[in-house]
Amino acid sequence: MRHTLIPQQYYRTIGTHPIALTIQDGDEVAISCVDAHGIDGNDQAVTLPGNPMSGPIAVTGIIVGDVLAVTFENLVPLRTQGWSYPTLAGNVVDPEYIASVPFAPGSKLPKEYWDLDTAAGVVRSRGTHGMVVTAPYRPMVGCFGVAPARGEAISTATSGQHGGNMDVRFFGVGCTVYLPVAVDGALFYAGDAHFVQGCGEIGGTGVESAMRVDVRLAKAPMQSIAWPRAEDADFLYTVGNARPLDQALQHATSEMHRLLIECGADATSAAVLMSQLIEYNIGNVFDPAFTVVAKIAKQVLSQHGLRSTFR
Repeated sequence: MRHTLIPQQYYRTIGTHPIALTIQDGDEVAISCVDAHGIDGNDQAVTLPGNPMSGPIAVTGIIVGDVLAVTFENLVPLRTQGWSYPTLAGNVVDPEYIASVPFAPGSKLPKEYWDLDTAAGVVRSRGTHGMVVTAPYRPMVGCFGVAPARGEAISTATSGQHGGNMDVRFFGVGCTVYLPVAVDGALFYAGDAHFVQGCGEIGGTGVESAMRVDVRLAKAPMQSIAWPRAEDADFLYTVGNARPLDQALQHATSEMHRLLIECGADATSAAVLMSQLIEYNIGNVFDPAFTVVAKIAKQVLSQHGLRSTFR
């Protein structure tokens, strides 16, 4: 069954807020999401800024210890323009170089506006604060997740085992993300969509815009997990969210080892595969928790007789 969620209220924390919609396992939902500053598809500010989330969506039959499979079926822009900040975050450059970064950290930042050209499949900056930049249109969802345990409400500025503000640039159409369920019903949230974003969100934003996020939510056929996982047509991924960066890498690497064992490898074979064939990507390195993504090609797993998909 397909549902539509047009929120009456948005949340800047992910937690056990009043349920906005209840669906069945495997149903699809078209979720209207405002941008990171609470601006909707009509270019009107309808809620406070700070990655406001649409949700929560409860999934019947999903219980604590299950894994929620979130498949991004489609991402539909709700307006044809987005915005970014024309700077770099102070924590991604050498301390002595911070004075050379445009618009000093902590100052009020102007917005650089971008226009979406769907026919050409690109977004173009207007060049207000520099040259006109053209980037491929690669929509993705920056912040999404499920309610954490013990009634905790976690700011949408950060991330953790529940998901959150991971800003992984390939969490877009065709990707399935697996999240550990800590409360019955999972309570899924989504928001903070981008037209495009580089690795790390090193300027503090992608190209931010309002978007309709179409997802399918279902119970995943896998054991309980400690950290988010994902897959697309080519790779299996594991995600670590923590600070400092090496701790995020440790979480992602440990989860990948557990995943490969679940795919049929023994512990030693999994370690050998990882030590020679693993790849890493950087998610968010701007916000309080950093994100590291470990990935391994599905082709590698298939050629070694291992399970390569959980869809």
